[in-house]
Amino acid sequence: MEQQQEIIEHVLRFIQRDSSDENDFNEQALQLFLYQYQYNLPYRSFCMQKGKTPRMVKSWRDIPAVPINAFKDVTLSCTDSEQAEAIFMTSGTTKGIRGKHYHPTLHVYDQSMIQNFQQRFMKGLDKIRIGVLFPTATEMPNSSLAHYLSLAVQHFGTEDSHYLINHDGVDIERFIQECRYAEETGEPYALIGASFSFVHMLEELERIGKTFSLPKGSRILDTGGFKNQSKEMKLDDFYKLLSDALGVARADCINMYGMTELSTQFYDDGNETVPSVKSGPNWIRTRVINPLTGEAVQKGERGVLVHCDLANFNSVTTILTEDVGVEVDNGFLLLGRVQGTAAKGCSIAVEEFLHAAKGHSK
Repeated sequence: MEQQQEIIEHVLRFIQRDSSDENDFNEQALQLFLYQYQYNLPYRSFCMQKGKTPRMVKSWRDIPAVPINAFKDVTLSCTDSEQAEAIFMTSGTTKGIRGKHYHPTLHVYDQSMIQNFQQRFMKGLDKIRIGVLFPTATEMPNSSLAHYLSLAVQHFGTEDSHYLINHDGVDIERFIQECRYAEETGEPYALIGASFSFVHMLEELERIGKTFSLPKGSRILDTGGFKNQSKEMKLDDFYKLLSDALGVARADCINMYGMTELSTQFYDDGNETVPSVKSGPNWIRTRVINPLTGEAVQKGERGVLVHCDLANFNSVTTILTEDVGVEVDNGFLLLGRVQGTAAKGCSIAVEEFLHAAKGHSK
């Protein structure tokens, strides 16, 4: 589709920018809203019910946000979903139903990840030896995280980068071997993977009574929370244990906050203190709202996060999460999952969306 190609080219040019002001972001977001309103039929029905047509919407802040759980029930795609190059699926930890995010091409997703990762995790370093605490993209072809980590290795890992997960879980022998190598050579080492895999690794190290002192320049990236895959840990305890076990300063223990339904990730600048401030690149913006009213809360007040991701060119740019947060200078604090009245507000939003999209759900 010629129009789709034009949209992709516009988004890629936007991602290549060093920065964007409110007007630039607004213009690109409204262009994408018009495209998605035209070709994503369930989304169009939802927007029409809310009285939010392209003629009415003048700001990215007014683009109707799709509740994240809608991805489990409705096909949200501007193109034929059966022609998608990739379908990323959520983990399905609640009720076993998996949300699906369709990507007709991974080019935009990949460029979004690479540019952002280079700036926020590599911080001027060209390549680093990487150990991955997660299965490969071949083993988990529908996992956005597996694809994300494979891109990290492909573009930023040295040739001897490797995966540290086998059929039994963490390959602790290989892990010890790699940490010893780093200590002996002084070569910086990066460990990246799911937060719950780090918990399993820490438990193994504690069991055998081993700690390491990784060289200066080493860094850690964890993501995804614990998702009932390991014991829950308080963030402060988690980063203290990580730092003590591996000799990496907490300022170099970075958390990535992302989700299957987005094409762009948020990072912090280390976890010396928690919760840390999360922020994204110039092609994603965040609002904090009251889910019962849909209105923005005052800066500094708790609310539910809404993200507008310009790299989400094929599905919907704007997503109502189930994450509680607070807007602060330079980003937001992530405070956990919705509960109580906020959870009720998110459930109502899902019901409202599904009712509006009925008849266009497949």
